[in-house]
Amino acid sequence: MFQRPRIFGIVNITPDSFSDGGKYFAADAAIEHARNLASNGADVIDLGPASSNPDAVPVPPAEEIRRLGPVIEALAGDGIPLSVDSFHVETQAFALAHGAAYLNDIQGFAEPADYPALAATDARLVLMHSIQGRGNADRRSAPEGDILDHIGRFFEARLAALEQAGIARARVILDPGMGFFVGPRPETSFSILARLGELKERFGLPVFISVSRKSFLRAVTGRAPGEAGAATLAAELMAALNGADFIRTHEPAPLLDAFSVAACVEAGRSQGQ
Repeated sequence: MFQRPRIFGIVNITPDSFSDGGKYFAADAAIEHARNLASNGADVIDLGPASSNPDAVPVPPAEEIRRLGPVIEALAGDGIPLSVDSFHVETQAFALAHGAAYLNDIQGFAEPADYPALAATDARLVLMHSIQGRGNADRRSAPEGDILDHIGRFFEARLAALEQAGIARARVILDPGMGFFVGPRPETSFSILARLGELKERFGLPVFISVSRKSFLRAVTGRAPGEAGAATLAAELMAALNGADFIRTHEPAPLLDAFSVAACVEAGRSQGQ
């Protein structure tokens, strides 16, 4: 039976986002956009105070916190679960102190010194794999061999470290990475999308997918970021049908419609049996 994934709506509080060109860098614009995303079907708002694409400028924690502060304060009373997308421990601590329900870390919680603070909270942790290991995406090639084996070994090691620090396994959500986080060849990302069931079977944990407007979709369609809506929706629906539990997207409304159609098709299949 089709299970609707939870939708994370993306709010980039940055001047250098590849996908929306800094449209929501101003706090009032970010707040309005977050509320629009929630009204259009986002279950969680994912606040990103820094870009992670290969051409992005690094942002120190103090600046991330400055960008986040007024947005979190304004959204706190809305009852919308919030996620903060940052690998800086200072930013993560700020997010937790201000009620974030999720931490989304592209480095996969690489700082063991921060584990006691994480263990003391009940926030869910989006544990992302990347071939870079540290910092933003770049354009390096994927490692030799089966990418799913590489991802699996990373998750095994990081889950063991988190559990040893007292962080319950059930709090963790697995993100295999997409686009430049797994290499510049589109085939790598498509292979991961096709094999999500292997990750779920191996670890028994929910899977998080973020493909919205990414380079590998644009590479096969020839579309600019603002024109990649159809390709994004197709990839997101395939991720959902292959078992993704969480999908991070710029456009919740069409994705929610796609989920409704998929559920109806599944119901129709059951009626015919």
